Amino acid sequence: MKHSFLVLLTFIFSLSAFAGNNNDLFGVKTIVIDAGHGGHDGGCQGSQSQEKHVALSIALKLGKYIEDNFKDVKVIYTRTTDVYLKLWERAAIANKANADLFICVHANANDNKKALGTETYVMGLHKSEANLNVAKRENSSILLEEDYKTQYSDFDPNSPESYIVLTLRQNAFLDQSLSFASKIQEQFTEKVGRKNRGVKQAGFLVLHQTNMPSVLIETGFLTNLEEEKFLISNIGQDYMASAVFRAFRDYKLEIEEKTRVENVVEDVKEEEEIKEVIKEEVVDKKEKNKKKENEVGIVFKVQIATSSIKKELTPANFNGVENVALYEAGGLYRYTVGNERNITDANRLQLQLKEKGFTDAFIVAFKDGERISLSEAISQ
Repeated sequence: MKHSFLVLLTFIFSLSAFAGNNNDLFGVKTIVIDAGHGGHDGGCQGSQSQEKHVALSIALKLGKYIEDNFKDVKVIYTRTTDVYLKLWERAAIANKANADLFICVHANANDNKKALGTETYVMGLHKSEANLNVAKRENSSILLEEDYKTQYSDFDPNSPESYIVLTLRQNAFLDQSLSFASKIQEQFTEKVGRKNRGVKQAGFLVLHQTNMPSVLIETGFLTNLEEEKFLISNIGQDYMASAVFRAFRDYKLEIEEKTRVENVVEDVKEEEEIKEVIKEEVVDKKEKNKKKENEVGIVFKVQIATSSIKKELTPANFNGVENVALYEAGGLYRYTVGNERNITDANRLQLQLKEKGFTDAFIVAFKDGERISLSEAISQ
């Protein structure tokens, strides 16, 4: 009995340690705020303003709101002054920091001087000519880079065909990006009273190269005189920054609450339950050691279900899907499909499983059999 009690303590301690590391790994701890354009790239023009200045002012105000209210969050700026940065450099800053979120701040323009309102973009294939035109305008910044054909694999910002190849990489983070984007647009409308032009998808190079949930915010039209007046005012910029901050706050709480719930370890009260837990832990360790032999290096899987009760790995329990695997984390059983070596194949598998009814299926990553963050796996 004494030996069993010591084994149980070791088991519970190991679960607690894992849960603690999991919170650090999957929380929202580091964000990168990118003020669009800068230096000799002024962005779009208003009657008395440039996009680069408006974007920087809002970005700095947003960062200060987060720094003042969330001491546990590290805020990184791609620029804090009027300097020029290449698009790939902006994404590289976020990837190097293993950021949990990338926020790109811009202002809009249109030949129609009456156009107004906010829109927030996530990486994806454009669904309208208007979305494509916004992406073309923002991506045209690469034409100021001498080596852009080499750096962006001959990407042509003016060719619609070039945008088709940009979609798969960010699919792994699409759900989280869409959730954050929706919260931003809701805050702009309900708290700042701006016209809501919606959450949209388009092929932005700066989003395509990031390894985390990412959004590009068009805060309004500098070509509309009234909206320009609002966006260049100190109070207008403060309203816009505070709206994005509130969206960030809600997004962070949502993500971390979901993580916390998943990592709750249920109390073991009955002696028979304790014996069963110890027995299953021994069996699971043997299974994990066996799996590790076949999972050396980076592996991507698609997680399709989570349960507190262990299920048999039979197709009948998973809508007919075969070769379902199991791993345990935070006291819960998590079921996965696939053993992919690259994110593109994992994306395809995720889409196939969603079609089979697993609408909440998402990609997880492992290194040498141990769970790691998706952004870390992609960056290696």
